[in-house]
Amino acid sequence: MTESAADQAMRAWLGRRVDVWQAIDTRLARLSRGRRHDVADANALIDDYRLLARDLSIARRLMPGSRVTRFLESAYRRAHGVLARPAYSLFADLRILLTEDVPRLTRELAPVIAAIAAILVLSGLAGAWLIWNFPELVALLLPEQTIRAVEAGRLWTESILNVMPSSIVSTGIISNNITVSLAAYCVGVIFGLGTFYIIATNGLMIGGLYAFTARHDLGLGLLEFTAAHGPVELTAICLAGAAGAALGDAIVRPRGRSRAESFRLAVSRTSRYLVFVALLLVACGLIEGYVSANPAYPFASRAVIGIASWVIAICAATGLLYRRGAPATGHTRRNARIRS
Repeated sequence: MTESAADQAMRAWLGRRVDVWQAIDTRLARLSRGRRHDVADANALIDDYRLLARDLSIARRLMPGSRVTRFLESAYRRAHGVLARPAYSLFADLRILLTEDVPRLTRELAPVIAAIAAILVLSGLAGAWLIWNFPELVALLLPEQTIRAVEAGRLWTESILNVMPSSIVSTGIISNNITVSLAAYCVGVIFGLGTFYIIATNGLMIGGLYAFTARHDLGLGLLEFTAAHGPVELTAICLAGAAGAALGDAIVRPRGRSRAESFRLAVSRTSRYLVFVALLLVACGLIEGYVSANPAYPFASRAVIGIASWVIAICAATGLLYRRGAPATGHTRRNARIRS
């Protein structure tokens, strides 16, 4: 069956549209990256979207399944995705993260968080028992410089502010804490065993450190130093460890999906949780640098700060810190971002 003259003319017309499609593809690639774009480009994409719809309908009729049709289908989907993308607002996204995503994930991971906390406590008790009864094992947990300082009757924390100002101390502490939390999360891909190792190792070191300082009558001094920042710091590490364990669980138990798909969904679900953990650790680092390392603050003040910050962190993680309301749908989320 021969083509009509109109179809032949339409084919020839489509062949001359290649340069137009390439220009649209270039514009799509530019608008798909970043968040700030030229208004003229955005308006031009609206016209491109209509042109792609028309050309695609013609290509599907004249050349179904061809490379031209597949290219136009791909370009049309990408243009639709760019146009339908909701308005971006950092503060709106952060508000949604804190008020909806974090409390929801905390409820989902509650049993895992409890298990991670139990591992931390039990390993801490084990470390304390080992070092109290076999003090020579402290060399396996603590650096030689720390051991010598404690044996000399002084805490290594006493001269922190004499060496560096609070701002530098806080920056180093924040970096170290975030590194530990990221490690506890990332090594969860080893079927959760990596997270278990990180949490258990930190528990052993903390318990051993307290036991070793207690043997040299410095335990209360260490408790005074950690009273302000310790509760939030340990809570953040437990939350990061629970998120890492969720990665391992997704690989071990894909629940009807392929392991790759299950892992991808777990990363998408838990990676935003680390933003909240990082915020906790930033606050924790500031407290440690400006309060814990400053001898001007008495123990009572440190204890109040530690308990208050821990309660705030728990309420933020569970959603109790925010006013309860109806869960936001995708439509309300988009409106919230636009209003912001």
